[in-house]
Amino acid sequence: MNTLIVYATKHDFTRKCVIKLSKKLDGDFDILNLKENNVSTLEKYDNVIIGGPIYAGQIIKEVKEFCEKNLKELSDKRIGLFVCGMSDKDKMNLFLEQSFPEKLRNNALAKGEFGGSFVFKTMNFFERFIVRHICKTNEDVLNLKEDNIDEFAAKMNTKA
Repeated sequence: MNTLIVYATKHDFTRKCVIKLSKKLDGDFDILNLKENNVSTLEKYDNVIIGGPIYAGQIIKEVKEFCEKNLKELSDKRIGLFVCGMSDKDKMNLFLEQSFPEKLRNNALAKGEFGGSFVFKTMNFFERFIVRHICKTNEDVLNLKEDNIDEFAAKMNTKA
């Protein structure tokens, strides 16, 4: 099976999750960062995994635009959807539901949330201010949910 993993990232956490996920997938795969490249065609892929970070309750715009632009073609693929962020599980599941079109969500073979991180040196002033005041931390935090990535990969590796 050929798999395309498309994602966007702002502070690199999502890319790290994609790398971990790709090592657990069966078959051939390509990885495409939507901030750096455009998707020319989805034709050769059986599976398409789509994900990105949540900021202020919204998925990063490149992911949203990719889904809207390719919705018809994605309808014929085996789909996996994931989000990254630092909210609790229930909120992240709600963000996942709000971030992707209903047609994709209903057809998704795997859906998941992979955690998030706060890395202060990569944040702008406003981001640091928000994290300090809302999350009550001044320190870097890494919350990578490897078990969730493992579960997600297992679902994507099931044969149709």
